Amino acid sequence: MISRREFVALGSVAALSACSPGQQQVSRSSKRPNIVFILADDLGYADLSCYGRRDYSTPVIDRLAAQGARFLSAYANSPVCSPTRTALMTGRYQYRLPVGLEEPLSLRDTGLPPEHPTLPSRLRDSGYQTALVGKWHLGSLPKYGPLKSGYEHFWGFRHGAIDYFSHDGPWGDDLWDQDTPIEKTGYLTNLLGDRAVEVINEFSGSDRPFFMSLHFSAPHWPWEGPDGKPESDRLKAAGPRAILHWDGGTLETFKWMVQTMDAQVGRVLDALEANGLSDNTIVVFTSDNGGERFSDTWPFTGRKTELLEGGIRIPCILRWPGRLPEGSIIADPTITMDWVPTLLAAGGATPDLAYPLDGVDLMARTGGEPDRTFFWRYKHLGQEACRQGKWKYLQIAGNTFLFDVEKDPLERANLKTRFPREFERLVSAYREWDAGMLPLDPEANSHGFTGRDLADRFGVKPD
Repeated sequence: MISRREFVALGSVAALSACSPGQQQVSRSSKRPNIVFILADDLGYADLSCYGRRDYSTPVIDRLAAQGARFLSAYANSPVCSPTRTALMTGRYQYRLPVGLEEPLSLRDTGLPPEHPTLPSRLRDSGYQTALVGKWHLGSLPKYGPLKSGYEHFWGFRHGAIDYFSHDGPWGDDLWDQDTPIEKTGYLTNLLGDRAVEVINEFSGSDRPFFMSLHFSAPHWPWEGPDGKPESDRLKAAGPRAILHWDGGTLETFKWMVQTMDAQVGRVLDALEANGLSDNTIVVFTSDNGGERFSDTWPFTGRKTELLEGGIRIPCILRWPGRLPEGSIIADPTITMDWVPTLLAAGGATPDLAYPLDGVDLMARTGGEPDRTFFWRYKHLGQEACRQGKWKYLQIAGNTFLFDVEKDPLERANLKTRFPREFERLVSAYREWDAGMLPLDPEANSHGFTGRDLADRFGVKPD
């Protein structure tokens, strides 16, 4: 493992080239990099073989990690998807916007405000071509949508999950080309790979750089593999809400879903290579939150919907040829919203000063800064957490904890009585931060349609 200072000395995210900051700016503006941001859905920390998965391999994504950097302390902004996607779009804590209070966004008429600046809108305004292929989940038409928030092209689905074969979800058919509903035969992960390759081929003919978000549904439920068509037909016949079958799937199906996504990532990387774009394209691969039922989160405990490490620690890989040493390991903690200032700076774009960012530009860090403090809250079971350095404060179901997550990643030893000053310091920091966020909305969705799984684990009634 490389420490922050050692990594910086090698030419880390904080020092992507040997040239001075002024020279870097000239380089970025003269030949700005393309950006491909790949987001998996509910992929756990150890669900890739390069992060420790043992019962299957992910050779393409492993190779991507070998060609760039693998983050060991990457966090999601939330243990569920649409709040994290709010942070990914805005570079701010999601709790600053009403849409970010939905955990996750469900049936309410809310979404990402079109007037709010976003990563794609700022890149578009600086000259980038922009496209989203895959999942949106930040509000429905006519008020909200990717084309209203900075993407020039959209091909995918708008809600939280759809069937991989029939492409319908709890809200009905949900496959779109721009703002037009479409029908397309095929397995969703493969279709998204097809469209991503088409976008790269189309964008490569322009002098403008491009930013493409490829947001897979995999491996989010419904867990459907190559033999899943009969189950898909049964669910469709049973009605749109039948897709919510948390008791479905198998480990073998999950394996196939992840490996199919891995193969489609390979097709995207091949398309970059075929168009001569690999050497000038930033590629990020990560997940929107911690793992679900079939995920491996070792060496952490917890899962999606929980502020235990397994619910918020995610795999994260960055490749930038010629700027980032191959095979790098980054141990310094990062969080989803950091990608907005980082990628804006990489593309020579600027944030909107009227909407101050909470994320930081990873390239601008020198290694001498104090430890950052990250904050989370999640309405169900009254969860709240913050981490600074090795220390983490956690509250869940009325119980409070202090963990040393470096020595005790499983979060088993509650140290709040042994280190009361550290505990009180983090609690105070959390209270001060929370006072600056929007208050919890009692009407907002929490944990999808039911909290019974999580509630059963902690012996309380669901919201």
